[in-house]
Amino acid sequence: MSLSTTLSKISFNKFKQPELSFVDHLEALRWHIIRSVFAVMVFAVVIFIKIQWVFDNIIAGPINPNFISYRALCSFSNFLHLGNTLCLPPISITMQTTTFGGQFFGSFSIAFMGGFIAAFPYVFWEFWSFVKPGLKPKELKSTRFIIWWVSFFFLLGAAFGYFVLGPFTFNFLANFKVSGLNMIQTKPTIDDYLDNLTNLILGCGIAFELPVISYALTKIGIITPAFLKRSRKYAIIILLVVAAIITPSPDWISQTIVFLPLFTLYELGVLVSGKAYKQREAE
Repeated sequence: MSLSTTLSKISFNKFKQPELSFVDHLEALRWHIIRSVFAVMVFAVVIFIKIQWVFDNIIAGPINPNFISYRALCSFSNFLHLGNTLCLPPISITMQTTTFGGQFFGSFSIAFMGGFIAAFPYVFWEFWSFVKPGLKPKELKSTRFIIWWVSFFFLLGAAFGYFVLGPFTFNFLANFKVSGLNMIQTKPTIDDYLDNLTNLILGCGIAFELPVISYALTKIGIITPAFLKRSRKYAIIILLVVAAIITPSPDWISQTIVFLPLFTLYELGVLVSGKAYKQREAE
């Protein structure tokens, strides 16, 4: 046997990936989940230790009159010489809890929600590490930087829900009055506030993945840019429904604020799909 043949066999045996059984796949998935949960727990513990600071400065931000978004909107309104048109009226809200453990268990909700958002890039990396071995070399080549792009659009959407949609939504709901006699006062529970804030942040984070989803579906061959262009009128209706689901408030302003970025992302998805389609045709 020649030296080159021996070296080639050694190289092949070194890099050849053994076939895994169904049980082995389940075991690998279990460890990916365990590591993901551990990462979330680490961030959750840190947040829980600093829960008072986190609640006062982050969680309660969208209902704080001095929140950065309120100041930025007013400055932007004055810059456009619109006076106080975009300045939102201040919110005066006192939240309550109807159970003894309301604040304690609310702290757990805050910690886990914050932990998941902070650990999202690592959690997705674990998920991708599980899926990656089953892809072909050409498929792997087309998924470069996928962890970065998925994390970027998710965090961008979460930031949009927190800094933009949150202030508009809570401002509208807090100042809306069904009676002009001040007979009814809005005193939301902490659970209600946290549920609305979570829906806004996570909903926008998931909705902002539209370009990534368009790219992936095009590479697989499920959709084409021509299909996305033909479906634009149907997409507008679907995006309006998604905007209505994401926004807790029924006002058209908040829904428009959500719809416009989603429609922009849809158009970006059309461009990304066109690029992916050309790559797929070339391959």
